[in-house]
Amino acid sequence: MTFYRSLRFRIFSAMLLLLLGASVLIAIVTIYQYREEAEDYHKERLSRKEENIRKNIDFVLKNTTYPVETDQIPLIFKEKIYELKAIHNLEIYLYGLSGNLLKSSKASFIIDTSATRMKQYALDALKKSATKNFTEEFEENGLEYRSSYTYITDAHFKPLAILNLPYIEDDGFIKKELKENLSRLGLAYFFMLLIAVVLAYFLSKYITRSLNEVSEKITETRLNKRNKKITIKDTSEEISTLVNAYNGMIDELENSAAQLAASEREAAWREMAKQVAHEIKNPLTPM
Repeated sequence: MTFYRSLRFRIFSAMLLLLLGASVLIAIVTIYQYREEAEDYHKERLSRKEENIRKNIDFVLKNTTYPVETDQIPLIFKEKIYELKAIHNLEIYLYGLSGNLLKSSKASFIIDTSATRMKQYALDALKKSATKNFTEEFEENGLEYRSSYTYITDAHFKPLAILNLPYIEDDGFIKKELKENLSRLGLAYFFMLLIAVVLAYFLSKYITRSLNEVSEKITETRLNKRNKKITIKDTSEEISTLVNAYNGMIDELENSAAQLAASEREAAWREMAKQVAHEIKNPLTPM
């Protein structure tokens, strides 16, 4: 129990706790940073895909033989939408301005019934958006999605349809990088912890060694004997101050002891003189 209350143990524990706290904090910051980078990566990637797909759609609209009208979108993109899907590796949905599905890159027999009409809240948000763009994030079947909605226009910037791109946020590569990075950090901090244990042990031993010497000298201090001064080299300023204070106390103690001894000798001589005078006085009294 005494060991756990000692200064050496407290110094040792403080250094280890500081290192462990720093490692945990760095791990938390690293995870947070990777999550932020993953979100920015998916956001920018979807934005690039949307921009490229819009350019391809504009090219198709400029070179089609069909009238560029909303009701002609299913015919214009009858085959082209599958080419766009193959090129960009992304599902594509084209909705009418009222939210009804016009064309999808998915086969008709596997289209979810919920996808046959655009979500009303997404349609309202797109209409109110100043940038004419709306992006939502949701989770489905254990997968995280980022779905964007934007208008397709003709050469005169007249809205024709709504382009919807559901994008799966695949964090496999980023999570792998995060895991490898945390593993490297963990290994580095493990070796740092071992080094810190050794350093903390010897450092705490070095710091408390001087205190132990001072403590032993103070314990051995007696009033009835000559006490030795403490001489410690290569120590801290605080320990030097304590040693100087102790040595000063020893000097004062020796001076006090010398004065006390002198006073005791003087008192003894006086008592002896009194006794001698008394012995001489007694025979002289009858005379």
